[in-house]
Amino acid sequence: MRILAELFLTFAGIGAFTFGGGYAMLSLIEHTCVEKKKWITHDEMMNITVIAESTPGPIAINCATYVGYKKGKLPGAIFATFGMILPSFVIIYLISVFFDNFLEITWIANAFLGIKAAVGILIVDAAVKMIKKEKLNAFKTVIIVLTFTAMMIINIFSVNVSSLIIMLIAAIVGFSAFLIKEKTGKEKSGQ
Repeated sequence: MRILAELFLTFAGIGAFTFGGGYAMLSLIEHTCVEKKKWITHDEMMNITVIAESTPGPIAINCATYVGYKKGKLPGAIFATFGMILPSFVIIYLISVFFDNFLEITWIANAFLGIKAAVGILIVDAAVKMIKKEKLNAFKTVIIVLTFTAMMIINIFSVNVSSLIIMLIAAIVGFSAFLIKEKTGKEKSGQ
């Protein structure tokens, strides 16, 4: 029962004090679950991130569900997920009930401008941490550079590309790399 309460409180804290959505939360999730509590390893966090991005639902909630399941099976997944969702739900509900023109309040509008800048920094921080801890080879480096370049071109020139197409391309490239690695591994072993 103690782990369920700890999962709930940990993810409620992440959900309550992280603005900017799932990608901004990744850095805090990694810091808390990998470095501080040691519930998962860095490699598991990398895998969770990939799986959470490719499954339906917000990435931070998917990460919380996975970590909760790993630590406490189905009840752990439920408590971690509920902990991640509850703060946002309560905050948005209170805003919708009590403030008709919430963003017209000057200090709140200014606070959200500052939060926008911080969110970008949190996302970059999460990406840099993941890249630093990854064992890079030539193939991974080329993929990172090409992906970053493609993202910049798409954003700068406002190219409308379906995320489904991007995911399919990534899947094809990843599967092709796997097949090539398997084939070269078998040739080296003489099979």
